Amino acid sequence: MLRYFLGIDVGGSKSHALIADESGQVVGFGQAGTGNHEVIGYTGLSSVLHQITDQAVAKAGIRKDQIAGYGLGLAGYDWPADHQPHHDVIVALGIPAPFEFVNDAVIGLIAGASEGWGISVVAGTGNNCRGRDKNGGEGRVAGTGYWTGEHGGGGDLVVRAMQAVSKSWSMRGAETILTQKFLDYLGAQDVMDILEGLSRGRFTLGASASRLVFEAADQGDEIARDVICWMGRELASLAIGVIRQLKFEPLDFEIVLTGSLYKGSPLIESTMRETIHEVAPSARFVPLNAPPVVGAVLLGMEQIGLKTPEVRSALIEGANALLIRSTSD
Repeated sequence: MLRYFLGIDVGGSKSHALIADESGQVVGFGQAGTGNHEVIGYTGLSSVLHQITDQAVAKAGIRKDQIAGYGLGLAGYDWPADHQPHHDVIVALGIPAPFEFVNDAVIGLIAGASEGWGISVVAGTGNNCRGRDKNGGEGRVAGTGYWTGEHGGGGDLVVRAMQAVSKSWSMRGAETILTQKFLDYLGAQDVMDILEGLSRGRFTLGASASRLVFEAADQGDEIARDVICWMGRELASLAIGVIRQLKFEPLDFEIVLTGSLYKGSPLIESTMRETIHEVAPSARFVPLNAPPVVGAVLLGMEQIGLKTPEVRSALIEGANALLIRSTSD
């Protein structure tokens, strides 16, 4: 009888459930919006987990008691105090199988690293960094951004670029074409209008404006390039901290680049590579080419000691194809 494994990825904007058999064949899928308890509470998280799990089980045509193991990556699972309430919500799913749950950055690492261990550096709207050694031990940063000096998301990039525009206006810094780009983007009269509008809430700038920085860098603007390189160094510092925690300095290991921001400019990866190689010269950089939920399925397989490298490729191929179909429907 085939054994089935469930993976769940609860993200900040969307949540996925994926069921595969022990050969890596994808058989079930479910999706919903955010399940982050910081956004919708634990009652909301419970509802999302039940919704996507029921969808996946129905699609697979199996019963919950046929699931042999399951793994979950949970946005908002950040601190020891979060463990028990998350555990209770998961148990309430009524799946009589061993399970493990981790921060959602960890399943991206498991999905992206060829052997399921290494470091994941997340750069999207926000940023994060988690590491995992061969024995499942974890390293991490706080993941709280401003208060802990952990920068590297799209919002941080935009703030840094706007600071450069302000410095240029007040003659504390060099001229930059970012000025005109922000003026056009916001429909502002001049830089003073931008600064007044931002300070009084008339204008807002979010991570989506990061494309302006990438455009300016592509057009040869040195200030924009400096801003991007700054972000690369900040992301590298997150990885270096986790490298030291896990004592990865002498090892040959993978750093999984997770998140949409890496597509904006090759300067991000090249700056990270240069900075990290000063500490860990054998670190290798790989893009995440699989949905993070794949890592959750692999985590579920680990719960019964199933060796995952043999099924990883089939699982990634099936999950990618499935998500392409689901977004085109």
